[in-house]
Amino acid sequence: MKKISILLLTLLISSLTGCLSTTTQKGTIGIERQQLLLISPEQMTEGGKQAYNAVLKEAQKTHTLLPSNDPLVKRVQRIAGRIIPQTAIFRKDAPKWNWEVNVIKSDQLNAWAMPGGKIAFYTGIIEKLQLTDNEIAAIMGHEIAHVLREHGRERASQQSLTQVGLSALSIFTGVRGPALDATALALQVTFTLPNSRTHEIEADRMGVELAARAGYNPYAAVNVWKKMAKESKAGSPPQILSTHPSHSSRIKDLTQYAKRVEPLFEASNRR
Repeated sequence: MKKISILLLTLLISSLTGCLSTTTQKGTIGIERQQLLLISPEQMTEGGKQAYNAVLKEAQKTHTLLPSNDPLVKRVQRIAGRIIPQTAIFRKDAPKWNWEVNVIKSDQLNAWAMPGGKIAFYTGIIEKLQLTDNEIAAIMGHEIAHVLREHGRERASQQSLTQVGLSALSIFTGVRGPALDATALALQVTFTLPNSRTHEIEADRMGVELAARAGYNPYAAVNVWKKMAKESKAGSPPQILSTHPSHSSRIKDLTQYAKRVEPLFEASNRR
């Protein structure tokens, strides 16, 4: 029975290979990985919009959403305004998306992006790390890259596949309860965890290209992660156990790709 269930699950996954596609053009950094996208982009964009509005509403209620005339908001939005036009190199329609960028007062060292181009920076990451404009651009490029690659949609599709796989296992093996939960964990670390690290690497590499094309020094991304490394308490977990690359491997990779896009930065500043 176990061999039959594994075979059926394998066939189920194989049948989904027709759903593989890529969301972006290669650009200079050359990302070509195909993605499993089972959920519609419209559904993800609408979900991102609703979730983002809920976050902003809560921030307004707690008086942590900085007003549009705040100097820090203007600074972050100015940087976004230079980077967003560069998204056309990866997706021709992307500059026309309904991008939004806001700043929330919080001590967290964080910034994030939701599907459809909804971005938030926390004051903590800018103030505690004393970020320069180049360093904000590095983080901005990274978050915009997540949106362009539709990583949220891909993760949701992976989760959907996980649920389908669990249903198949439950039907064909009769296994339920804690044993099935363990199977869920196995599926997650098999499908979701490696892809999460992949997402971060893709966003890093695309981010330095976006920043460079906008006239921001791509090596600033290296500085950001050196600062993050100093802020880490007791060091980072081993890379194999983390959804993000370790600081050292991330810095090494960013240095390599910053060098690759350095001519784009130089060309942008000659214009």
